Amino acid sequence: MREQLNKIRERAEAQLASLENMQELEDLRVQMLGKKGEITSILKQMGSLSAEERPKMGQLANEVRQNIEQLIKEKGQLLKQAEQQARLNAETLDVTLPGEAHAIGHKHPLSIVLDEVKDIFIGMGFQIATGPEVEWDYYNFEALNLPPDHPARDTQDTFYITEKMLLRTQTSPVQIRVMEKQAPPIRIIAPGRVYRSDAVDATHSPYFHQIEGLVVDEGITMGDLKGNLMQFAKRLYGDNTQLRFRPHHFPFTEPSCEVDVTCFKCGGKGCPMCKGEGWVEILGGGMVHPKVLQNGGVDAEKYSGYAFGIGLERLTMFRFNIDDMRLLFENDIRFLDQF
Repeated sequence: MREQLNKIRERAEAQLASLENMQELEDLRVQMLGKKGEITSILKQMGSLSAEERPKMGQLANEVRQNIEQLIKEKGQLLKQAEQQARLNAETLDVTLPGEAHAIGHKHPLSIVLDEVKDIFIGMGFQIATGPEVEWDYYNFEALNLPPDHPARDTQDTFYITEKMLLRTQTSPVQIRVMEKQAPPIRIIAPGRVYRSDAVDATHSPYFHQIEGLVVDEGITMGDLKGNLMQFAKRLYGDNTQLRFRPHHFPFTEPSCEVDVTCFKCGGKGCPMCKGEGWVEILGGGMVHPKVLQNGGVDAEKYSGYAFGIGLERLTMFRFNIDDMRLLFENDIRFLDQF
């Protein structure tokens, strides 16, 4: 038995020297030290020994086992180091090679113009206000002087969720919500997405973006509206830009107006973009109707205000000479890369 144990040790040492990977090392460990391994087989023969020989053979068997375990541990460390070095050699990079260019995203044209509009109005003392896109009929229509039977609702036919809840057709509801929560002076713009059941074509979409403005304070007049809009137009389109105010009617403003800007393409001389008129409509506005002020909790005897609404898509199309609104929503990389 002593001779068998010594042979097992010698064979283990010889085999360990020739091993090349961790799997071979594990196979050897099971062969020598496993439950059915060679050391275990020797120990099962201990019963046939005399009482005097048994302790000596047991001690020798343990020494052989410990010796083999130590050799396996040391060999394992050497194999791990060799595998790590081989992996490092295989993964070595030549840092002098040119790198691969990665495409970097950029702002959507709508975001470009929206950020410019925000910067202009923030520079004039306005704050940004937001509100829910799923809105109550009261805030979207009734509080804005559009009762259920008002004919102007027909032009803003929209998507109803219930009889009293809908997808907002304008960001004007934000104005009412701000007036309910904040006492004058108020000076805000409310950009956001709005919805109307329009057929999709070159100039219409069932959803688009509006930027509405509201100023409420003592002594606000139509002159304040004209002055701020003139400043806005010159900042956006250039110092030579002129505005034209035309009388109009909106249920939530009185008096009301539509505002045209000199065609930035032809400078007002007339071209296909402005249909030969030299002017392009960009927004509507006017003095806030006293009833709308009252619905917002504002004393219409003490305060007055003006409001306006701008279509972001219209501004963007004019700014970048885009003739089809659908291009802004199709996510065609060939189109978007131009910006």
